[in-house]
Amino acid sequence: MMAAREEPEVDFKLELVIIPVSDMDRAKDFYLRKAGFGLDVDHRTGEDFRIIQFTPPGSACSITLMRNPEAAGSVQGLHLVVSDIDEAHAELVSRGLEVTGPFHFEEGGQTPGPDPARADYNSFLSFTDPDGNGWMVQEVRRDVPTI
Repeated sequence: MMAAREEPEVDFKLELVIIPVSDMDRAKDFYLRKAGFGLDVDHRTGEDFRIIQFTPPGSACSITLMRNPEAAGSVQGLHLVVSDIDEAHAELVSRGLEVTGPFHFEEGGQTPGPDPARADYNSFLSFTDPDGNGWMVQEVRRDVPTI
Protein backbone atom coordinates (compact mmCIF):
# COMPACT_ATOMS: atom_id res chain seq x y z
CA MET A 1 0.00 0.00 0.00
CA MET A 2 1.30 3.43 -0.92
CA ALA A 3 1.71 5.97 1.85
CA ALA A 4 -0.07 9.30 1.53
CA ARG A 5 2.15 11.92 0.03
CA GLU A 6 3.11 14.53 2.58
CA GLU A 7 3.58 18.14 1.56
CA PRO A 8 7.33 18.81 1.66
CA GLU A 9 8.56 21.53 3.93
CA VAL A 10 11.42 22.48 1.61
CA ASP A 11 11.40 22.98 -2.18
CA PHE A 12 13.98 20.85 -3.99
CA LYS A 13 14.42 22.54 -7.36
CA LEU A 14 16.58 21.03 -10.05
CA GLU A 15 18.50 24.03 -11.34
CA LEU A 16 21.80 22.71 -12.70
CA VAL A 17 22.95 19.61 -14.59
CA ILE A 18 26.64 18.93 -15.25
CA ILE A 19 27.51 17.87 -18.82
CA PRO A 20 30.94 16.19 -19.24
CA VAL A 21 32.74 17.19 -22.45
CA SER A 22 36.18 16.66 -23.96
CA ASP A 23 36.64 20.10 -25.55
CA MET A 24 35.17 23.11 -23.77
CA ASP A 25 35.40 25.53 -26.71
CA ARG A 26 33.81 23.08 -29.16
CA ALA A 27 30.99 22.33 -26.70
CA LYS A 28 30.49 26.05 -26.01
CA ASP A 29 30.09 26.73 -29.72
CA PHE A 30 27.62 23.83 -30.08
CA TYR A 31 25.35 24.80 -27.18
CA LEU A 32 25.44 28.50 -28.01
CA ARG A 33 25.13 28.45 -31.81
CA LYS A 34 23.51 25.14 -32.72
CA ALA A 35 21.34 24.33 -29.70
CA GLY A 36 20.49 28.00 -29.10
CA PHE A 37 21.07 27.97 -25.35
CA GLY A 38 21.77 31.28 -23.61
CA LEU A 39 25.29 31.75 -22.25
CA ASP A 40 25.16 32.61 -18.53
CA VAL A 41 28.81 32.33 -17.50
CA ASP A 42 32.19 31.63 -19.05
CA HIS A 43 34.73 31.99 -16.26
CA ARG A 44 38.32 30.78 -15.99
CA THR A 45 40.58 30.58 -13.00
CA GLY A 46 43.93 29.40 -14.26
CA GLU A 47 44.54 26.75 -16.91
CA ASP A 48 42.69 23.89 -15.25
CA PHE A 49 39.46 25.48 -14.05
CA ARG A 50 36.73 26.81 -16.32
CA ILE A 51 32.99 27.11 -15.85
CA ILE A 52 30.69 27.50 -18.84
CA GLN A 53 27.02 27.65 -17.95
CA PHE A 54 24.04 27.81 -20.31
CA THR A 55 20.29 27.98 -19.91
CA PRO A 56 17.94 26.67 -22.60
CA PRO A 57 15.33 29.25 -23.72
CA GLY A 58 12.44 29.36 -21.23
CA SER A 59 14.04 26.88 -18.82
CA ALA A 60 14.50 27.19 -15.07
CA CYS A 61 17.30 24.61 -15.20
CA SER A 62 20.78 25.31 -16.56
CA ILE A 63 23.68 23.14 -17.65
CA THR A 64 27.34 23.54 -16.81
CA LEU A 65 30.03 22.09 -19.03
CA MET A 66 32.74 20.16 -17.23
CA ARG A 67 35.94 19.09 -18.98
CA ASN A 68 36.11 15.38 -18.36
CA PRO A 69 37.29 13.45 -21.44
CA GLU A 70 36.80 10.09 -19.72
CA ALA A 71 33.08 10.78 -19.08
CA ALA A 72 32.36 12.86 -22.20
CA GLY A 73 29.22 11.61 -23.93
CA SER A 74 27.98 9.68 -20.89
CA VAL A 75 24.89 11.82 -20.20
CA GLN A 76 21.82 10.48 -21.99
CA GLY A 77 18.10 11.18 -21.94
CA LEU A 78 18.00 14.80 -20.87
CA HIS A 79 14.61 16.22 -21.94
CA LEU A 80 13.80 19.66 -23.27
CA VAL A 81 10.04 20.28 -23.31
CA VAL A 82 8.43 22.34 -26.08
CA SER A 83 4.85 23.22 -26.99
CA ASP A 84 5.30 22.47 -30.71
CA ILE A 85 7.64 19.72 -31.88
CA ASP A 86 7.47 20.83 -35.53
CA GLU A 87 8.49 24.40 -34.70
CA ALA A 88 11.29 23.12 -32.46
CA HIS A 89 12.53 20.84 -35.25
CA ALA A 90 12.50 23.69 -37.79
CA GLU A 91 14.38 26.03 -35.44
CA LEU A 92 17.09 23.50 -34.61
CA VAL A 93 17.55 22.52 -38.26
CA SER A 94 17.80 26.22 -39.22
CA ARG A 95 20.69 26.52 -36.73
CA GLY A 96 22.53 23.70 -38.50
CA LEU A 97 21.93 21.12 -35.79
CA GLU A 98 21.79 17.48 -36.87
CA VAL A 99 18.53 16.35 -35.34
CA THR A 100 16.20 13.42 -35.94
CA GLY A 101 12.83 14.05 -37.47
CA PRO A 102 9.87 14.07 -35.10
CA PHE A 103 8.73 10.62 -33.95
CA HIS A 104 6.20 9.10 -31.57
CA PHE A 105 5.44 5.75 -30.01
CA GLU A 106 2.63 3.38 -30.91
CA GLU A 107 1.96 -0.20 -29.94
CA GLY A 108 4.50 -1.43 -32.50
CA GLY A 109 7.24 0.88 -31.22
CA GLN A 110 8.80 4.12 -32.50
CA THR A 111 6.99 5.61 -35.51
CA PRO A 112 8.05 8.55 -37.72
CA GLY A 113 6.14 11.82 -37.36
CA PRO A 114 4.50 13.55 -34.41
CA ASP A 115 1.75 11.78 -32.51
CA PRO A 116 -1.35 11.94 -34.79
CA ALA A 117 -3.54 13.04 -31.84
CA ARG A 118 -0.81 15.43 -30.64
CA ALA A 119 -1.17 13.84 -27.22
CA ASP A 120 1.10 15.37 -24.59
CA TYR A 121 4.32 13.48 -23.86
CA ASN A 122 4.27 11.38 -27.06
CA SER A 123 6.07 13.41 -29.76
CA PHE A 124 9.85 13.60 -29.71
CA LEU A 125 13.01 14.38 -31.60
CA SER A 126 16.58 13.85 -30.51
CA PHE A 127 20.10 15.15 -30.97
CA THR A 128 23.56 14.71 -29.52
CA ASP A 129 26.33 17.15 -28.76
CA PRO A 130 29.78 16.66 -30.35
CA ASP A 131 30.80 14.27 -27.54
CA GLY A 132 27.63 12.16 -27.80
CA ASN A 133 25.70 13.48 -24.80
CA GLY A 134 22.10 12.73 -25.78
CA TRP A 135 19.11 15.04 -25.67
CA MET A 136 15.41 14.42 -26.28
CA VAL A 137 12.97 17.17 -27.20
CA GLN A 138 9.44 16.31 -26.09
CA GLU A 139 6.17 18.00 -27.01
CA VAL A 140 3.87 18.95 -24.14
CA ARG A 141 1.08 21.22 -25.30
CA ARG A 142 -0.45 21.90 -21.87
CA ASP A 143 0.13 25.65 -22.31
CA VAL A 144 -1.38 25.75 -25.82
CA PRO A 145 -4.98 26.98 -25.80
CA THR A 146 -7.49 24.57 -27.25
CA ILE A 147 -9.69 25.75 -30.09
